[in-house]
Amino acid sequence: MRKKPTKNDSIESSIHTDFKNTMTYGEYLNLDQILSSQNRLSDHHDEMLFIIIHQVSELWMKLILHELRGAIEAIKENELSTAFKMLSRVSRTQTQIIQAWDVLSTLTPSEYMEFRESLGQASGFQSYQYRMIEFALGYKTSHVLAIYEKDKALHDELSAAYDEPGIYDVAIRALANAGLPIDEAVLNRDVTGTYQQNESVKEAWLTIYQDVEKYWDLYELAEKLVDIEDCLQQWRFRHMKTVERIIGFKRGTGGSSGVGYLKKVLDHRFFPELWDIRTEL
Repeated sequence: MRKKPTKNDSIESSIHTDFKNTMTYGEYLNLDQILSSQNRLSDHHDEMLFIIIHQVSELWMKLILHELRGAIEAIKENELSTAFKMLSRVSRTQTQIIQAWDVLSTLTPSEYMEFRESLGQASGFQSYQYRMIEFALGYKTSHVLAIYEKDKALHDELSAAYDEPGIYDVAIRALANAGLPIDEAVLNRDVTGTYQQNESVKEAWLTIYQDVEKYWDLYELAEKLVDIEDCLQQWRFRHMKTVERIIGFKRGTGGSSGVGYLKKVLDHRFFPELWDIRTEL
């Protein structure tokens, strides 16, 4: 029998308790769909951890993409202060997915092996949102598009993102718009290729860092980009070390060399000139 409310049980009279005809918190967030999407393929307790960590990371990636796309459009329109807020949010969000590796690292090798077979060939390597983040940062590798041919709509979406300029392309265009000399070959480059380092871009950033007061907005843009790349490299490093801890040097479920592959991608720089000029300041 339900206990009768007492004075101690009372809540503020203004708080809504009748939701027969209005939207609830759970309905607004579609929690019934979200919280029913953790479908284990094994009966092992720790598979729940594995699923939730990756689903949460994908949600954070969705926000990162949303902010990066907004920042790209803002920089195109020379609305740099708007872009700064979005880019700050990107780097703050990145700290969340970096910390997710700490939670996943509580999974031991023997625990993971209990359900690893259930994954088949599914792998984080196939994360299409991560690929879109790479595309938005200017890292383009056409061979990865083949992974998504199973889903035509998704493949088309990725292909469209692949063809768009990355944030570094629009940042370099902003340098040129500010009167800094940039090679035409860079400004008119084929954006479906991965960005390659250029001396005129390096000299432009060096000029900005040597006269911060004159180029304050572009200096701040540079530092926002450095923040994002720094966080991305931290994420990649923690990914590599977590994989090393859990599976050692076994091949990944998606067919990659696992730790060996993750170590190789650590070498790539998205905004190379912004790192190079630090030795010359």
